[in-house]
Amino acid sequence: MQEISFEDFLQVELRVGEVVSAELFAEARKPAYILHVDFGPGIGVLKSSAQITVHYQPGELIGKQVVAVVNFPTKQIGPIQSQCLVTGFHDENGAVVLCVPDRPVPKGSRLL
Repeated sequence: MQEISFEDFLQVELRVGEVVSAELFAEARKPAYILHVDFGPGIGVLKSSAQITVHYQPGELIGKQVVAVVNFPTKQIGPIQSQCLVTGFHDENGAVVLCVPDRPVPKGSRLL
């Protein structure tokens, strides 16, 4: 494990957003959804590609709060520009389980 400084950690903006739309990303090489996540005033709605199809259906994602990195540069993933990185953990089979707050918090809240 490589150690980083607290200042390095503070550079990563992990924020809470609410999924406002989710659809199958048909052009993706691996099964994925395109998520639109609302981070509230100041950041707004950002798009992300998320390989979370094993544990989630698009309809159940609407209204769900997620934790995402919002200050990475955009990344071209097939035909879309991913604007944030939604976070999660691999389960015992390698499928992604979302990292979410266990209680509702205001959109745009920063993890510290």
